[in-house]
Amino acid sequence: MAAERFSTATRLKALGTVLVQGPDARARRTGPPRRSRLTGRAALLALVVCSLVVALAYPMRQWVTQRSDIDDQRRQSEHARQEVKRLSDEKARLEDPAYVERQAREHLHYVRPGETGYTVLDGSGAAKRPKDQGAADRPWYRNLWDGVDAADNRR
Repeated sequence: MAAERFSTATRLKALGTVLVQGPDARARRTGPPRRSRLTGRAALLALVVCSLVVALAYPMRQWVTQRSDIDDQRRQSEHARQEVKRLSDEKARLEDPAYVERQAREHLHYVRPGETGYTVLDGSGAAKRPKDQGAADRPWYRNLWDGVDAADNRR
């Protein structure tokens, strides 16, 4: 049988098979048939994992959003508590007549009967006019011409 394996007839037969079926016919015949790597169990497992991801994505997003909202509400609540404390302190100060009188003297320039009130603008007693007040200090035709020049320079 070993002699028949390498005989000329066997070689010609193999060569004819290769010519008729193509050059890779021998490789196709010699190996066992390949099975698909994706089995039914793997497909089912992939389907279950995908379903879990899809089913949990929306609730997780809602949970994260709600946690963020809760943190924002806590921050606003703390800010409101601080504002209430500041306002209650201000209310307590406003109940003191000495504080109210001092505020009226400083902000409203009130004086007691018999006192003379003075208002000093800048301490020197002389009013000084600023050097250049911009467009209000120049004649209208100068402002117009400067606007035309500025538009030409932008191009």
